[in-house]
Amino acid sequence: MSGAHSALAGSHLPESALVDLDALRAAYFARRPDPAVPEQRVRFGTSGHRGSSLHGTFNEAHVLAIAQAICDERRVRGISGPLFLGIDTHALSQPAFENALEVLAANEVELRVAAHGEFTPTPAISHAILAWNRDASSARADGIVLTPSHNPPEDGGFKYNPPHGGPAGTGFTAAIEGRANAYLANGLAGVHRLPIERARACAHVREHDFRSAYVADLGAVVDFELVRNAGLRLGVDPLGGAGVHYWDAIAERYRIHLDVVSEEIDPRFAFMTADWDGRIRMDPSSAWAMRRLLSLQDRYDVAFACDTDHDRHGIVVPGAGLMPANHYLSVVAHSLFASREQWTREAALGKTLVSTAMLDRVARRLGRRVVETPVGFKWFVDGLLDATLGFAGEESAGASVLRRDGSVWTTDKDGIVLALLAAEITAREGRDPGRSYAALESELGRAWSDRVDAPADAAQRSALGALRADALDVETLAGEPVRAVLDRAPGNDAPIGGVKVVAERGWFAARPSGTEDIYKIYAESFVGEAHLGEILAQAQSVVDAALGKAS
Repeated sequence: MSGAHSALAGSHLPESALVDLDALRAAYFARRPDPAVPEQRVRFGTSGHRGSSLHGTFNEAHVLAIAQAICDERRVRGISGPLFLGIDTHALSQPAFENALEVLAANEVELRVAAHGEFTPTPAISHAILAWNRDASSARADGIVLTPSHNPPEDGGFKYNPPHGGPAGTGFTAAIEGRANAYLANGLAGVHRLPIERARACAHVREHDFRSAYVADLGAVVDFELVRNAGLRLGVDPLGGAGVHYWDAIAERYRIHLDVVSEEIDPRFAFMTADWDGRIRMDPSSAWAMRRLLSLQDRYDVAFACDTDHDRHGIVVPGAGLMPANHYLSVVAHSLFASREQWTREAALGKTLVSTAMLDRVARRLGRRVVETPVGFKWFVDGLLDATLGFAGEESAGASVLRRDGSVWTTDKDGIVLALLAAEITAREGRDPGRSYAALESELGRAWSDRVDAPADAAQRSALGALRADALDVETLAGEPVRAVLDRAPGNDAPIGGVKVVAERGWFAARPSGTEDIYKIYAESFVGEAHLGEILAQAQSVVDAALGKAS
């Protein structure tokens, strides 16, 4: 991403700059969110409700209200099977877990929690939901993960996955938001709750071995025999996240040479190097945050990392270092569609509209259909569930794929599988994914891409989100005729929440931020850096002009 970088980027923060865990936890219980303040209300974004107790955006009251709202919505929708409940390693995840457990148990929900307080990756929750729901005669299961994903240590998050196993759609999240905010406004009246010890002792609260079930099934999606026979040297950095104890179990079961470079768990994440802006994020697609693994890159044939809930991946290759997410996704799509003989010819490639056009070129080469959706993994759930999508990925390093037999694996992002596929691809192709991408570039063209942020106040952001394609006055893009101006995604006709302009050798998309006074411009060129700069400059000019007319 373009922009100025902090002097702390890529460095360990001083002790004084780390989050104060005592203050964070104290604020979680003591601070009461004001439902009259929009920022302090429950709001599900592309992947759940997130915030910080220090800002009154993720506190005990939020968790209690959301948990009760989910119980209410389950009853309305007839969801009566077990609810799989997991947590990551953020400091606020544990108290949020206990609060959710108190409410869910009081509402007599059949709960499944990890033994001994073990952490639970998002893909393990999705896998557990789908495994249970394969038996059509059983009451349907769903799940919750207490995680803010790769967000900073002071954040907390609450994700809900309905019986389809993936992120909840807007209809479901809108209902949860409405109920939860009503509970906040009424001082939590109507929220049922048991003391934590009584909740844990309830007969309908049982332990579930998420790790063993998930690890035992991994061979259905990754060809470990190929990896093992190639004798690859592999490294993984869990970044102190929820999958920290999964990797040794994977290496042992499938007899592969996999070094876990660190199993340290620290809710301050003091071992992390700061991201581009000087803040700690467990983002495996950021070279600033991935300094530890990058320093070890030449020890391994391929290495990888995952974010805190292990739904995102980062791939490190010798010499070249961290692969851009779009590059690796292109390699995975190309390799799997070419090698998975049991996948049907109708299985399509799913991508978000801000993901690389290299994926379109890969699909054309392999004779596969592209399903282009708005941003958000929820748009891929149905296609993964019914196996009409073989691969689904987004530029923020989240993806999932089908099992090797062409059936559904997970309907949420799976960073563990995408990481392990880097080893399988290396074994199959005799070269690491970085060199595989270079081969794609030589055959399909080189792409240059960037993202920039432009200022926009709340009114402008709202206007951009509602902008119609016909409001843009653009016939050429960086000298090329415009092929399409979109305000709806071509793959499912869903509103983009912004606009996209496409030419033969370049494109841009503009979307408002949901949390900051900016809008984001994504752009890509298959000509060169100068052409990319022209696209970015024209994009900002075109969008600013359209916003000026709208206001």
